[in-house]
Amino acid sequence: MKHSRIVITGIGLTSPNGNTLAEFRANLLAGIARIQRIDMRYMGQVLAGVCNYDALRYQTKKEIRVGTRAGSISIYCAREAVTDSRIDWDKVDKNRVGIYVGVTEHGNVETENEIYAISKFNYDTKFWSHYHNPRTVANNPAGEVSLNLKITGPAYTIGAACAAGNAGLIQATQMLRLGEVDFAICGGVSESIHTFGIFAGFKSQGALATHAEPNQASRPFDKARNGIVVSEGGCLYTLERLEDAQARGAKIYGEVSGYCINSDASDYVLPNPTRQAECVRAALIRGELTPQDIHIVNTHATATPQGDIQECQALGSVFKDCPDTHINNTKSFIGHAMGAAGALELAGNLPSFDDLIVHPTINISDLDPQCALPGLVINQPRTVKRVDAILNNSFGMLGINSTLIIKRFNA
Repeated sequence: MKHSRIVITGIGLTSPNGNTLAEFRANLLAGIARIQRIDMRYMGQVLAGVCNYDALRYQTKKEIRVGTRAGSISIYCAREAVTDSRIDWDKVDKNRVGIYVGVTEHGNVETENEIYAISKFNYDTKFWSHYHNPRTVANNPAGEVSLNLKITGPAYTIGAACAAGNAGLIQATQMLRLGEVDFAICGGVSESIHTFGIFAGFKSQGALATHAEPNQASRPFDKARNGIVVSEGGCLYTLERLEDAQARGAKIYGEVSGYCINSDASDYVLPNPTRQAECVRAALIRGELTPQDIHIVNTHATATPQGDIQECQALGSVFKDCPDTHINNTKSFIGHAMGAAGALELAGNLPSFDDLIVHPTINISDLDPQCALPGLVINQPRTVKRVDAILNNSFGMLGINSTLIIKRFNA
């Protein structure tokens, strides 16, 4: 069956080290990380990646107060992506626009805050916000985008743990190919740094990063890695069928090629390298590609001792004979942006199609031999001869795996 070709025409993002693709990319190439200490209720100071974007660019103060942080991030990224796509938004049929926003979790922040607030009033529920329900429903981030941009097509979130960013793009690709929509806004967002529960949970697992120097705390593949730096962020894309994008003369960042989502079905948190490798291979098959066709692999590696090793085992089994495949990691710069991770990490690599530079994994001073993948780009950018395909891995709790491949666009 011949499928429509789906292309990326717009990107909007906010990350701890950049609020535009150009700024984000420049900091990745310059080795600039932005992790800081924040005060966390009940826990004191923790390390986190914090976004500093202009929320009032697209929302009023009242809209921000009534809505959620995840919704605000989503609106900012969606608006930036639509602007970047250069589509004539006033002429777009809003019934034919779909919104597919990946999230790790949603509602914890608001629930924690409400419980804390009423604790000051002897838990009297008359002080509970009447905005709580629309704030905490799982479809909130996509719904807030729908309200802000007056989009009347399908708008929903995709709960896929830390594989959610990739899942948002995959869902949009499928809906465009099915003819359900003509224009899609998709990707992933996260507000996770605003809930103490996620920090407490990782700490109880022994998986929360600590380091005297915040910007060196996220250290995938390094022997001294000791856990995850939790971050917030968002990255949403505009996707279109190729013929529609070409008809309006759109800039094309790349073409969706292969993808796969599968499940380990083996453990709540421990990755399964066999299933991860199967996910990567299935995406290659769907994209009609071989491992040798991939020039950049962006790893999911979160800097947990066992998780990094498991992913390296999976990747080593697939890309063992690929001298032109270069491997990097973005979490070393910005921490783990949870539901936004896959989408942000893909965005940071897409400019490689034009500049032929692979951004590095930073903070590696003593490479773990079990993570010593051939082609791993360490601490300094690498200029390469060809970048024709980028493979992006994102994995999550309860064993969800996602792989997405973007090809250089060739007419």
